[in-house]
Amino acid sequence: MNITASQVNELRQMTGAGMMDCKKALVETDGDIQAAIDILRKKGMAKAAKRADRNASEGCVLSKCTDDHKYAAIIMVNCETDFVANNADFVKFTTDVLNMAVANRVTDIEALKAMTIDGQTVEALVANQSAVTGEKTELGAFKVLQGEYVTNYNHPGNRLATIVEMNKSFNGIEEVSHEVAMHIAAMNPLSVSEDSVPQEVKDREFAVALEKTKEEQIAKEVEKALRKAGINPNHADSDDHISSNVTKGYLTEEQAAVAREIRATVPGTVQLNENMIQNIAKGRLGKFFKESCLLNQVSLVADPKTVAQYIQDADKEATVKAFFRIKLGE
Repeated sequence: MNITASQVNELRQMTGAGMMDCKKALVETDGDIQAAIDILRKKGMAKAAKRADRNASEGCVLSKCTDDHKYAAIIMVNCETDFVANNADFVKFTTDVLNMAVANRVTDIEALKAMTIDGQTVEALVANQSAVTGEKTELGAFKVLQGEYVTNYNHPGNRLATIVEMNKSFNGIEEVSHEVAMHIAAMNPLSVSEDSVPQEVKDREFAVALEKTKEEQIAKEVEKALRKAGINPNHADSDDHISSNVTKGYLTEEQAAVAREIRATVPGTVQLNENMIQNIAKGRLGKFFKESCLLNQVSLVADPKTVAQYIQDADKEATVKAFFRIKLGE
């Protein structure tokens, strides 16, 4: 399959890995972006899953809740440039659509598109913005939460907003729920809790953890063999590095040959302790849940307590039922 420069650049923006690493991963996976990300992560090349840095349009993101805190909505209207996105008229247009949605407690994006303002549907009004701004304009997202108590948070700049649903109302909920909404904006949790993480995500994270652990154990054995042969492992961590260090005089040709032989043969002789591999991988999955699930994350305002503990300090039975976080570029 022919891998294009744009595919390579997209993967690089998503992972932070090197261009050649990205290209190799895409070639290996026949252009499958998600599979390529998994390969890079398994090899330790990806810096992070930088879901917030993916290519996206500019625009305006806003949220609002009703006075009774029973309904909250979040909207994203996209355009092509930040010049238009920051224009007061564009922000007002987004605000007007959101206000209409909240006033009518619109339930989903299709219902929102069908709503009318001054005789025109929202869908038509959004399209008409293209004529006003000279840029393509789209209704990029619209999410709603309804429950016992909901709240919202708008981050300065109109590029990020959150809405949160609590399971109950309690004394001090206004402050607690607002802090949780701000925490979600800052920490970008994947889900409320481990139970709400999709099974396919759990399976993929565990597979990545297994492979990474196996690679690390094999790498340790290769390092041991190199040290036993009197070779500095840092001088022989790749074939290219070996050649470079021969040129620099850090390795002799004889040492280089031994190092290449070790790197080629030792991995196939390593006897992995499967129980240990499984336990380490489970530990890594647990760390993933701690870092990715809202209730398990360390609270930004009550460190070292978790978000769950911070909420329960105010009410033992209180928790978060659901949330939405929308940011330009995601």
